[in-house]
Amino acid sequence: MSQQQLKQTTPYKMKKGEEYMNAKQLKHFRKILEDIKVGLGQDIDRTVHTMQDEATVFADPNDRASQESDMALELRNRDRERKLIKKINETIARIDSNDSGDYGYCDTCGIEIGLKRLEARPTATLCIDCKTLDEIRERQLAK
Repeated sequence: MSQQQLKQTTPYKMKKGEEYMNAKQLKHFRKILEDIKVGLGQDIDRTVHTMQDEATVFADPNDRASQESDMALELRNRDRERKLIKKINETIARIDSNDSGDYGYCDTCGIEIGLKRLEARPTATLCIDCKTLDEIRERQLAK
């Protein structure tokens, strides 16, 4: 859903001499985040209604197991989306309280995250280099 929402928004084209993370850019990314949030909310509502409609008790154990498996998968997806909505709300709050001017800048090293990365993942808090190092550390700890 979020990828579809991102494709509907025209990417921001930075003009020559334009300051990074100015009011127009912040407004652009806030709109992207709001659109994704609305789409996720609609998906969650749709799932609730679908699960209520399909709450059939099957006599056949295989049918019942299949239904339970489908519902468990849907619930895992909705839980992921719920966590994303939480992160979106945190990011919107970060944009709205941009007195500190930290949206769009890496939490680790402080450099610009970049418009293209934020277009792809508007909730990003790390630049691509710091995120790559973070993922390498995670893989090493998992071993």
